[in-house]
Amino acid sequence: MAVTTEMIKALREETGAGVMDAKRALEAAGGDAAKAKTLLREQGIAAAAKRAERETSNGVVESYIHAGGRIGVLVEVNCETDFVANTDDFRQLARNIAMQVAAMNPQVVAADDPERAGIEGTDEEVCLMSQPFIRDSGRTIGSLVQDTIAKTGENVRVRRFVRFELGR
Repeated sequence: MAVTTEMIKALREETGAGVMDAKRALEAAGGDAAKAKTLLREQGIAAAAKRAERETSNGVVESYIHAGGRIGVLVEVNCETDFVANTDDFRQLARNIAMQVAAMNPQVVAADDPERAGIEGTDEEVCLMSQPFIRDSGRTIGSLVQDTIAKTGENVRVRRFVRFELGR
């Protein structure tokens, strides 16, 4: 099947991939948009693994207040440059993570955190990165971060969070 500019444009709007990346993925998938998305996601995960050791010294601290002021969250999400930290995609990621922490009350960022050893429960209950995203249970917070890494081309890391709840 021939890949059209409309197909490339639609895939770019859905994934944030570059023009040539979208075109290559569509060509490799034979024009199937779903397969092309999967290919782009796999490429993004591979690229994210290469970026994992890069320093993340910029970012944002996002706050979220929920339930009429009864629950409050602060989350620090880091990236490599202030340019990416000021993008809408990055700020939306930080906002979504803050809402996740408010709703699901994770105890640690990831399963490999040293603090995880003394906490009982499954990774999905305790670890933020392993939790299903509250707005799309088919995805985890870790996959949201991976998608942002693929879109921005930078390493992104959830450094820490704190959750406050009245009476606790």
